Amino acid sequence: MTEHLAATRSSYDNVADAYHELVKDRMAGNPMERAMLTAFAELTGDPIADLGCGAGRTTAYLKAVGCDVSGIDLSPKMVELARKNCPGVRFEIGSMTDLAFKDGELGGVLAWYSTFHIPRAELPGLFGEFARVLRPGGRVLIGTHSGQDETLQPQKAYGLPVSYTAYLYRPEVITEALEKAGLTVTAQLTEPGNRPGRGYAAFFAQKSSTEAPAAKTTAEPAADQAAGG
Repeated sequence: MTEHLAATRSSYDNVADAYHELVKDRMAGNPMERAMLTAFAELTGDPIADLGCGAGRTTAYLKAVGCDVSGIDLSPKMVELARKNCPGVRFEIGSMTDLAFKDGELGGVLAWYSTFHIPRAELPGLFGEFARVLRPGGRVLIGTHSGQDETLQPQKAYGLPVSYTAYLYRPEVITEALEKAGLTVTAQLTEPGNRPGRGYAAFFAQKSSTEAPAAKTTAEPAADQAAGG
């Protein structure tokens, strides 16, 4: 395991409980997030892997709207929380940079605010790993913090010590890396953040196929049914 992955794992082990308490109910008050995840669920064939799943908040949402989904996270503590929060869903400790899935095994990959700890030089390889495990026509949804190619090394997060590095890329950096990995960006959404030059970005992308897999029909749950994790 690389030094930066080890730092990310130990940091999220340290903040897992505080992080979960902060975000566990956020889905109900975020219609844009629900809309993007629901669109991904309806467009994407099973199975889906939630990479960097944390305590299982987004995994639980995809499960609630009818997806066959599993979760993977680098942090053992996060996986422990996810298993408690989402019984009946498979969660494993692992790195999104080296997935245990077979080539073409998945219909979809979700990486929801989990790729911004990856250095820029490693992005094409990371997205290449996403492409490897997707079947032809499979889809990716990435959500991330954005910035002007900033590198942040905070000493604290969620009120606790951390040692990870965060990379806030311009949206076009993510788009270019996805394209290099053979994943075509089909839709993109950007939103401003609280500071100038910073914000949030989401990317829908698809692996090349002569015939994309059929989309399944799902119904969006009511807001009070949105799972947190």
